[in-house]
Amino acid sequence: MPFSHHSHSGEFCPSHAQNTLDQVIQTAVGQGMEVFCLSEHMPRSEDELYEEEILVGFESEWIQSSILRGLISDSLSRYPFEFFVGSVHHLHGIPIDWNRALYSKARDVSGGTDERAFEDYFHLHYEMLQSLKPPIVGHFDLIRLHCDDPNLSSGRLQKWPGVWQRVKRNLKYISTYGGLLELNSGALRKGLEIPYPTAEICQEFLSMDGRICLSDDNHGVAQVGAKYHEIFKYVQEQGIQNLYFLELAPAGMTGGLDPRFPRTLVKCRSMAEVKEMEFWKR
Repeated sequence: MPFSHHSHSGEFCPSHAQNTLDQVIQTAVGQGMEVFCLSEHMPRSEDELYEEEILVGFESEWIQSSILRGLISDSLSRYPFEFFVGSVHHLHGIPIDWNRALYSKARDVSGGTDERAFEDYFHLHYEMLQSLKPPIVGHFDLIRLHCDDPNLSSGRLQKWPGVWQRVKRNLKYISTYGGLLELNSGALRKGLEIPYPTAEICQEFLSMDGRICLSDDNHGVAQVGAKYHEIFKYVQEQGIQNLYFLELAPAGMTGGLDPRFPRTLVKCRSMAEVKEMEFWKR
């Protein structure tokens, strides 16, 4: 789609992204992206802060909540951000999306099963949602990337009562405060058959009148707009009628997304309109 609300560059995430921020932006422009949000990973502690770092947006971390809650609040109060992406990448302080070995280590701490790990993940996820109320909720079910059944076949989540109860609670909370749930094509790049989140999560959120946006979660120019033709098909399969995106209000005007971001508006395009956009002609 010609929108992406989740983007990184090698300039600010050198350990796992490539290319300069300007190169990433120019690639998005060249592809006909109409909305492109910059969301570099935030520093994980004060020791990693750059004095000169003032960003349009960021992707939050949620590892040590007592530390990060204050760091995020301070950042939002000090700098003129326009949005941020709320995500969880760690469980029990261990990265869950780097490789299978680290995921297994986190799973062992949870009790040794995917079901227990998922319960702990969505509990931590809810804590993040309540503390931050992120305008964009990133890769909602990232926890499945390195689990035993990453495509969650046969409605597996609903067969785990403790997990499904947490999923529904989290989705309801997002819907209630007006957050946008991200459809993230990064899962397809990493070899999964379906994007984040799964169909059962999408359907549950839609039943709550939840609002869905799109992101490529790129980490360099080669990933800008990657797998968007596949995610377009997924959107159609889920019966999604409208896609939401962020837009800045004209100077001097205020928006309605969140008092923390006075110029940021939430806009909507029907799938019929999206299908006719310039992005698909390039």
